[in-house]
Amino acid sequence: MKDAIVSALTDFFFEYETPRQVLVRSKRVGVVCRIIQLGVLAYIIGWVFIYEKGYQIEDTAIGSVLTKMKGVGYTNVSGQERLWDVADYVFPEQGDASFVVMTNYIITAGQKQGKCPELQDGKHNCASDRDCEEGRYKRHMTGKCDNQTKTCEVFAWCPVEDDRNIPDPPLLMSAENYTLFIKNSISFPQFDVVRSNLVEGVDSKYLKKCLYDEKNSPLCPIFRLGDIVKLSGFSFRQIAKEGGAIGILIDWICNLDYSLKHCKPTYYFHGLYGKANEEDKARASLGYNFRHAKYYTEEKVEKRTLMKVFGIRFNVIVRGLARKFDIIPTLTAIGSGVGIFGVATVICDLVLLYVLPKRDFYKNMKFKSTTIEEEANGCASPEGVLNLADMTTKHTAPVMVKE
Repeated sequence: MKDAIVSALTDFFFEYETPRQVLVRSKRVGVVCRIIQLGVLAYIIGWVFIYEKGYQIEDTAIGSVLTKMKGVGYTNVSGQERLWDVADYVFPEQGDASFVVMTNYIITAGQKQGKCPELQDGKHNCASDRDCEEGRYKRHMTGKCDNQTKTCEVFAWCPVEDDRNIPDPPLLMSAENYTLFIKNSISFPQFDVVRSNLVEGVDSKYLKKCLYDEKNSPLCPIFRLGDIVKLSGFSFRQIAKEGGAIGILIDWICNLDYSLKHCKPTYYFHGLYGKANEEDKARASLGYNFRHAKYYTEEKVEKRTLMKVFGIRFNVIVRGLARKFDIIPTLTAIGSGVGIFGVATVICDLVLLYVLPKRDFYKNMKFKSTTIEEEANGCASPEGVLNLADMTTKHTAPVMVKE
């Protein structure tokens, strides 16, 4: 055991391997080798260079978004006419990248803090004060049962809101014709490039008459709300009743090896909550809504008008990627591709050594063992040069092996 270990260590430290070239004339092996090399070449050219752009460096965009709504709505509820402008139906009104456009609502006017009975909805019925635990439920119960309504008395903003019946059709169906103007600017710091979605040809004269159309006006930054909802896969009436969320994606894919004027945005629209074809009415928390109150004082008593707002939440999302030629990734891609060519040699060697009938003959031709004469005899050769005495040939030409 000791001699075997010593022999293995001696062989490891005192042996040297050098490649030997063997030319094998075999149609099968040659075809396999060329097919693998062609596959590697197709991978390098098609995937690494054309699809993945392995010869370019990348930079992601830093962007900002400003939005502006336009349009006027009109409602007539129970003979009460009202006009709605941007300050009334956009939340928040600062023009952020994320905002809500109101499409439906429930108003509870003249609320003031006090004691009043709960809704007669079957959830808060009582027969006596013992059925009304003080402080319980979402509104503060007083512990008393109202004799007229047979519901628990609460301390809250009275009268309490009744939001059980959502208006249908939506009260602000006119929102379908509102317009949204999006101003977007991006920067690619690594390339010192700044672009705006108001690209060449999109000037003040063009903006006065354009409206976004996927085919005819794909660069117009003015959008009709009804078109946005339609392009996201929903019908406006469907989403306007109970609200929803829509994402507007501004996508910048720029190849800076070409002129900067070719760096232009593309707009995409996606429903961010649910799917247009969903009909699961039992699904929890349908739509999108929130409550908004306007406070005022009447006869020194603080009052408020509470609105439960149903609306479409728009999220403007910017995504940008720029590429440009650089010598370092190009050389890296070429070097890795050349290295992959070695796979063909490895596979062909495995076929020759372990698959073909003449594998033993090939092993003898591929692997050659020799010793240096001075070490074999224990002394130096007279001329002081290496004498490979047991080599079968002294020719430098490759060995020819025919199948």
